[in-house]
Amino acid sequence: MVLADRDAVESGVRELFAFARATRLQDIPPAALRRSVMIIADDLGAIVAAADEPEVAAAHAQFQRLGGPAEATVFGRSGVRLERSLAAAANGLAADWCELDEGYRKAVCHAGLYTLPALLAEAEATGVSISEVLRCAVLSYEVTARFARAWEFPPFTLHPHGIFNSLGAATALGLARGLDEPTLLAAVTGACTLVAAGPYDHAVRGALIRNAWPATCAWCGFRAVEWASCGIGGIAGSPYDVYTRALSGRAKPSELTAGLGSDWAVASGYHKAYGCCQYAHSAIEATLDALAVLSDPVAPFDCKRVRRVTVEAHKLGLSLANYAPETSLAAKFSLPHCIASTIVNGNAGHRTFGARSLADSRVAALRSKVELIPYLPEDQPWPYDRPARVTIEIDDGRRITRDCQSAKGQPDRPLSEQELFAKVDALAGIRYPALAREMFALLDLAPSRLAGRWPELLERALCD
Repeated sequence: MVLADRDAVESGVRELFAFARATRLQDIPPAALRRSVMIIADDLGAIVAAADEPEVAAAHAQFQRLGGPAEATVFGRSGVRLERSLAAAANGLAADWCELDEGYRKAVCHAGLYTLPALLAEAEATGVSISEVLRCAVLSYEVTARFARAWEFPPFTLHPHGIFNSLGAATALGLARGLDEPTLLAAVTGACTLVAAGPYDHAVRGALIRNAWPATCAWCGFRAVEWASCGIGGIAGSPYDVYTRALSGRAKPSELTAGLGSDWAVASGYHKAYGCCQYAHSAIEATLDALAVLSDPVAPFDCKRVRRVTVEAHKLGLSLANYAPETSLAAKFSLPHCIASTIVNGNAGHRTFGARSLADSRVAALRSKVELIPYLPEDQPWPYDRPARVTIEIDDGRRITRDCQSAKGQPDRPLSEQELFAKVDALAGIRYPALAREMFALLDLAPSRLAGRWPELLERALCD
């Protein structure tokens, strides 16, 4: 069985990359191209939103001191352009900091995060067309998501930001550079060996190095592509050797090719309505619905009236059980903290779960009143496999209970195009008033617009 799985993986990897190389823009459905525009815009907004975070600003200053040609923009840093692989790393560091980047719903994977920092830096440095950016965005997302689906790891062990990131970056770069099939295969399979084996619980415990895994892997993607051109690369069996033999993942080779060309991965992406771990979103939405019942048009609800909050959560949500978060990352991966801060603030805006919430004594007091219990029955069908039920008990004896089977932003309840670009404008509009408008204009897929060059679009989008 092991040899059969390895052979099947090798065959699937070859077929997947042959498909990616051969697919032209006109072969991709317009709906998938429009989704790629939304994913790029969403992740750009997430990057810009992190620009004022002190750790991000300090790291970006370090990147600037490394020197090199000014090839690509560090988004959110006015006038800062770096050598392309450094710009990709700088943007990769910021992209998941606020927990607002897009994600993939059919596997634990943020394929846009893993591909776009490298792709957009390369596109700006080399002046490729907008149409080529969209083609490479869709196809590198496809490859990355299929790799994530093709391996199942023991729950709560490895974080995907480290294990699928380098291959995503290398795929995006390899496609953008038009590598021949042997070189592309060598680059991406080599990138599979350049993993950051980050523990899943580092996010829950708030180790900020977790936010740097996408930065490291974006840089590794560049190196893998450069080295492959020197004859230094992996082999078709490298993914199996890394993900199955070394990291103990169970291979599902058919996922590499099933529905290839008809079942597009970008269609199963989600956009975050709330700036925290997606596993908490259904509970937050149920909390907001309960607060709507308790709200008074004259005076805001007093969080001190809460006696107890019971959160019935799915298995993934129950893993977010840190009752004493110490960093902004830990706060965003703490279900008690997210629920408490939502109640205290009366909203779930992107700053509700940030560093400032950690210093709020009201949030800290309310966290201890949040009880987490399993949502029953536990095994709900996709896409309703992340439900929540929240009961808020207040001092007059009332108990308000609300359910959320699937949170806003999921593939079954997608943000509209208008809602998505309003989010982007809210996150990036202060720095780049034209960004959301310029990206929104791409949705018409007009040939004359797509023929334009990516740097020209950035020049219009990033004017202030």
